Amino acid sequence: MSILEGYTVLDCSIAMAGPFAAQRLGDLGADVIKIEPVGGEWQRHQAAGDARGNRINVSFLSLNRNKRSLAVDLKSPGGRRVIERLVAGADVFIQNYRAGVAGRLGVDYETLSAINPRLIYVSMTGYGEDGPHAQWPGQDLLLQAMSGAMLSSGRKGEPPQAAGQYLVDAITAYSAFEGALAALLHRERTGVGQKVEVNMLDAITTIQMQELSVYTVGHVPQERSAEPHAHVYIRSPYGTFATRDGYIAIAMPNFPGLARALEEPRLDGLDPDIAGWHQRDETFALVRGAVAKYTSREALDRLLAEGVWSGPVYSYADLLADPQIAHNRTFVEYDHPTEGRVKTPGFPIRFSRTPSAVRRGAPLTGEHTDEILGAAGFGEAELAALEAEGAIGRGRP
Repeated sequence: MSILEGYTVLDCSIAMAGPFAAQRLGDLGADVIKIEPVGGEWQRHQAAGDARGNRINVSFLSLNRNKRSLAVDLKSPGGRRVIERLVAGADVFIQNYRAGVAGRLGVDYETLSAINPRLIYVSMTGYGEDGPHAQWPGQDLLLQAMSGAMLSSGRKGEPPQAAGQYLVDAITAYSAFEGALAALLHRERTGVGQKVEVNMLDAITTIQMQELSVYTVGHVPQERSAEPHAHVYIRSPYGTFATRDGYIAIAMPNFPGLARALEEPRLDGLDPDIAGWHQRDETFALVRGAVAKYTSREALDRLLAEGVWSGPVYSYADLLADPQIAHNRTFVEYDHPTEGRVKTPGFPIRFSRTPSAVRRGAPLTGEHTDEILGAAGFGEAELAALEAEGAIGRGRP
């Protein structure tokens, strides 16, 4: 039995953060019903990297496995009746509309909890449901910029650089996933549902627990170096360095070992606290020049032999070829009816008794409308009437 088998999740979210959180619940066995417009969710039509599929683009495919699709127009009276009937038997409802939109659609917490007091209602916003920034667009890059983290790395005087992944979306998704699980545990103990609020600004801020405490408690300012030091609160050398054929990363080395590995005697005898904190640029430049003499493999072999923390800088191709990734079974593969063989990151938590599984790939728009609503008690005549008024879409595989 899967951990969440028997639980029903209504996923009324769009883009990345909300669908990713709902997918995690589906990976643990919940029956996740993706509620999307009759014309399909926005992400179906906007793929990252323009990575288009056959009938489902790669972005949507990656964020919506283990879900069934119900196509319904929430703005129509018939559509609202459909949602109200489903909510009565649901366990979790997830939405990530901009503040105020859920209320206008009639799917706010007050309305839905009145129908089902046991409901766990997860509300995801960019900045919070109220406050001075409540109506600002909650987009990953904008939240990365606002979080302060961009000014902890890179060169002094140069524009800050964003992370190489949709970091805020992912962290917010995991926060919502954790919140839903915690609220379900509370409900198991008390029988009472509740509202769970998650916002992107708090999610990206609070994962910087250590860094922001260094600033708020230790009063150490963010001071970027002229050299591309990887983080303002770690001693130099710390970052990526060019070799003769690529790049390697070096983290918090012992200076005698670094000197021997790179055959750079000027590094030997340096005081890590003085050189690492107060002569960051000079130290970084010295290591950069020494590393450049070697290939990546040569440099890593020498550094690792001296106990210097170092490693390769991978491309995605390198990552997929790594033996540890294969050993961990980090990626899952399954056959999708329209997209063929799919290889994608799996669920990262291992359970000894209740492993996660891919039970179905991402659905087509409205693929499961008849199945879902039929189980909720809608007869064929009622379904036909709802389709005729445009309240639902009855997609076919």
